[in-house]
Amino acid sequence: MSRMERDPHTGHMTTGHEWNGIKELNTHVPRPVFFFLGAAVLFAIGYWVMMPAIPLGDRYTKGLLGYDDRTALTEQLKQAAAARSVWTARMESEPAATVLADAQLMTSVRQAGRALFGDNCAACHGAEANGGPGFPDLRYRSSTLWGRDADALAETIRVGINAAHPETRVAMMPAFGRDEMLTDAQITDVIAYVKSLAAPAAGAASKAGARTCSPKTARHATARTGPAMLPRAHPT
Repeated sequence: MSRMERDPHTGHMTTGHEWNGIKELNTHVPRPVFFFLGAAVLFAIGYWVMMPAIPLGDRYTKGLLGYDDRTALTEQLKQAAAARSVWTARMESEPAATVLADAQLMTSVRQAGRALFGDNCAACHGAEANGGPGFPDLRYRSSTLWGRDADALAETIRVGINAAHPETRVAMMPAFGRDEMLTDAQITDVIAYVKSLAAPAAGAASKAGARTCSPKTARHATARTGPAMLPRAHPT
């Protein structure tokens, strides 16, 4: 049977539990613990009263402060739009040459453009605009079919390519082999010619190499980035 007694060293009563001669003291919970526990309870009650807190079906308690995250976010977006309008208005009203010549304006344009490109274009053209399977590398002039100046690029982005827009640009390579527009031998000649453009002195070797990849076997090749067909140096 356990027996409680007062510990002569600390003055605390024991709980009556003893393990191998070690007796457990019945000490009080430190006062700071009660203080912080009470403060936490008071904060929770205050937050529940002042802020949106409890869902009630299709509604929720609004709180005395009437704070709403959605309203706050909407206001932040309005402020951000107002800040951007300072330079976006200039972009809409001034010629492209004037915009490109303004270093301070272009700093804002590039910062916003990088985020917009990542959100809308990188999925196809790559995060660094270096292209992907079936999509061109935008870093090179040969990759643009309708011009590379700012106005031409803006129009391409506006209407898209093969898109639903009534003014969309259209780009499509005919299936020369499937539609029997060229024979296998003629396709091989075209391949040899394109390869010879990069190395004119190796024209015969290029044609021989082209024959090792016939139109019938080429259809299984892995898709490459396009549309440039010749080796090209990285722009400086």
